[in-house]
Amino acid sequence: MGSDSETEKTAQKEREKKKLLALAPIAKPLAGKKLCKRTLKLVRRAAEHKCLKRGVKEVVKSIRRGNKGICVIAGNISPIDVITHVPVLCEEADIPYIYVPSKEDLANAGATKRPTCCVLVQTKPAKGELSQEALEKLKGEYDQVAADISELANSMF
Repeated sequence: MGSDSETEKTAQKEREKKKLLALAPIAKPLAGKKLCKRTLKLVRRAAEHKCLKRGVKEVVKSIRRGNKGICVIAGNISPIDVITHVPVLCEEADIPYIYVPSKEDLANAGATKRPTCCVLVQTKPAKGELSQEALEKLKGEYDQVAADISELANSMF
């Protein structure tokens, strides 16, 4: 019994190593394990409440229109030219952005089967209204992740 869990752990470590090897050289600031988990949880909650823009085209359109949020970008995109302009747009619009290791994990958190390059997490839904309790919970998580991202970005530069 113990050997099964050991092989599972080794396989998990191997998958994580492969994810890190596939990272693009521009994937900075990269979320650590804890921040990555919290960020993907935020993306999952935003997807449930329809507060999420998926894909490069939608994200760029939202940023250009002046919408605010947190931009989460996958670090293992190939070719990297697809997303190289997104961090520049985010910096110009004062939007915090973070890289996560895997586009597949980002897609799972965003409630899609198709791997996703980037998502923009917003605090209010595109259509309709959220209940006050759900909005406060989402806003709390959003603020915590945004603070962690800005702290990580400040420590880098």
